Amino acid sequence: MTEPKSKNAHPQTQGTRAKYPRHSVERALRIPKAILEQNAGKACTTEQAAGFLGVGSKGPFAVEIGSSTKYGFLERPEEGKIQPTELARKILRPKSPEDEVKGFREAVLKAPEVAKVYKHYRGENLPDDTFFRNTLTETFKIPHGDVADFKQIFSESLEKAKLIAKHGDKLRVLDVSEDAAAPEEKSERLKKLGAAVAVKASDTCFVMQPFAPPLGDYYEKIYKPAIEKAGLQPIRADAEIFATGKIIDQVWRGINAANGLASKKRTPN
Repeated sequence: MTEPKSKNAHPQTQGTRAKYPRHSVERALRIPKAILEQNAGKACTTEQAAGFLGVGSKGPFAVEIGSSTKYGFLERPEEGKIQPTELARKILRPKSPEDEVKGFREAVLKAPEVAKVYKHYRGENLPDDTFFRNTLTETFKIPHGDVADFKQIFSESLEKAKLIAKHGDKLRVLDVSEDAAAPEEKSERLKKLGAAVAVKASDTCFVMQPFAPPLGDYYEKIYKPAIEKAGLQPIRADAEIFATGKIIDQVWRGINAANGLASKKRTPN
């Protein structure tokens, strides 16, 4: 007689496993690296690739191929064969000091669920363990039984890609989305932002910066033309705002009255 399922069992533990890669971004390079080193990066069968590493081609090796594929490190040029991608080559055969880190970041942003969780928390501190677990299971549908596995893969991958840093007693997920995003993704994001903005002829941009040369020259040559091109009216803090009275009050009024704010920090000598 079959025992009935517990009413308290989480429904996701009874179904298929989540789609995230089962290896960290660094570990997922093992197969592409072996093909590059022992087969000059040419396409080979999975059996040949397993032979390069001295392991069997079934079970765990098949899962590892899946992980490499999800990060964008392996591709299938034809049925039954695999080969390293340009992304894998970029990391394993870097041509500049930045290639490796940029490659790892691009891979993280390709990985199912790993990318989603990164984008959810980028620019913020990771929450305490209980809240993080709840978010993973409720928002991202990571099965309860996979949470510990996912957390380890997620943290190791972000650390390798330099996407996480210590922030006091917390871990902060760094926002490098502009650096890592593909050009078409950036273009689409800018189009959406532009479509959502309506600029009126009376809208102003309040500019605060050192206006004495050489930094002051930037206002006339760069900032003012750019602000006017955006359809805003540039307002200089020194010449067009300040009058008799408390300067800080005038700055505060200028900021609140403006639709945009441009500032330039003084460069140390």
